[in-house]
Amino acid sequence: MNFIGRTQELAALEENYQRNAGFVVIYGRRRVGKTTLITEFIKNKSALYYLATEEREPQNMQNFQQQLAAFTNKDYLRATPITDWTALLSLFAEHNPGEKKILIIDEFQYLTEINPAFPSILQKIWDETLSRHNIMVILCGSYISMMKTHALSYESPLYGRRTAQIRLQPLTFTELAAYYTDKPFSELVTLYAITGGVPKYLEFFDNDADLFENISRHILNKNGYLYEEPLFLLEKEVDTSITYFSILKAIAAGKTRLSELAAALEMKTTTLVPYLTTLIDLHLIERRVPVTEQTPEHSKKGRYHIQDSFLRFWFLFVSPNKSELEIGKTDVVLERIKPHFIDRFASFVYEDVCREFFWDLCASKKISFEPARVGSFWGKGDIEIDVAAVNRSEKKLFAGECKFYSGEKVVDMSVYADLQKKCRTQELAGYEIVYGLFSVTGFDQRLKELAKNNPDLYLINEKKVE
Repeated sequence: MNFIGRTQELAALEENYQRNAGFVVIYGRRRVGKTTLITEFIKNKSALYYLATEEREPQNMQNFQQQLAAFTNKDYLRATPITDWTALLSLFAEHNPGEKKILIIDEFQYLTEINPAFPSILQKIWDETLSRHNIMVILCGSYISMMKTHALSYESPLYGRRTAQIRLQPLTFTELAAYYTDKPFSELVTLYAITGGVPKYLEFFDNDADLFENISRHILNKNGYLYEEPLFLLEKEVDTSITYFSILKAIAAGKTRLSELAAALEMKTTTLVPYLTTLIDLHLIERRVPVTEQTPEHSKKGRYHIQDSFLRFWFLFVSPNKSELEIGKTDVVLERIKPHFIDRFASFVYEDVCREFFWDLCASKKISFEPARVGSFWGKGDIEIDVAAVNRSEKKLFAGECKFYSGEKVVDMSVYADLQKKCRTQELAGYEIVYGLFSVTGFDQRLKELAKNNPDLYLINEKKVE
């Protein structure tokens, strides 16, 4: 699989490379492509890449020394053990002192686990040696909580040294679509939904196989690569995963309000909140409020959503069927998933994709709207608007409906009428409404004719305004 996207991240790394001394921290969940990004960046550059391991410190020093020997081409480094990080890092700095060099320490958190003093050691050698030798240092790690503690937090000895930090996130739908140019739009949406834009997951999916065949082989099969992926994601981040798993399963089942979660889990809300906060910090869930809320952080209308769409799928379809999957009833579970794949799962991911589209279409002036916030809206009487955005200065609201139909069914006038009806709620009184309809399969002719003469109605088919 070729390198995809990451234009902004590469630009940030290049900018720091041009400094006299750059110190960059890259962090993000497993499989998101951190090492691939670094590998792309250091092409044709003088760089020592070191992958820390979960071995004891002497073994890590020996491994680093071997990498240093290969980098400097000095045979004596292969023979005589050096048991001091300061000496090893000084040798790196002194090699070709006039040359711009990059030092990468991947899975940095392992070194801090085996030696809590390692950040202090690195801080000292950075201040006294590395920063004075036109060197760029990149620290990279997969465990977000540990990277924040040991590399980014105020309490860390390394605080104040970094010149940039990159929290690498999954690929956007736009980046994915730019790579898979041969796939129909609807297939791209479902592929994005099931992989969440995580590059490593995309690598394992057979591009020539049916989506459900890939799901069966890699997710539902108990020997599949992604069968127990949520466990691996959480095992290093939290002390015990049981409560976190229960929370994610409840959210996937539709318990999105704090009171609903507390009731489903038989926990007090005060006890539950710290768990939710941890999951938010790990970027696994997010708290959403209607876009019209003036103070989102204090809103009582908050709902919790699983941010990672692969996890949404897993907790919605895999976790409840674990007993059958464990005894090999993969086909039975797959047939149970198929009828609900779009309406219970992919259609909601499509809403996320439409919000991404809306930002881009506004930025390119294809939609005449300047959003302060983009999200969704819900109110009294179970009113829900899929894509909503506010322009507070002009008291405008964009209201969008997303329809992920299959086959030849297209969006018609009834969808527009329903959206208009939702916007008549008293909670939106006083807003000038701009309407948008998003469709995978297109629109009927009546609706197209209406939109031609209505500047406040946008029809978005795939990513294009009709």
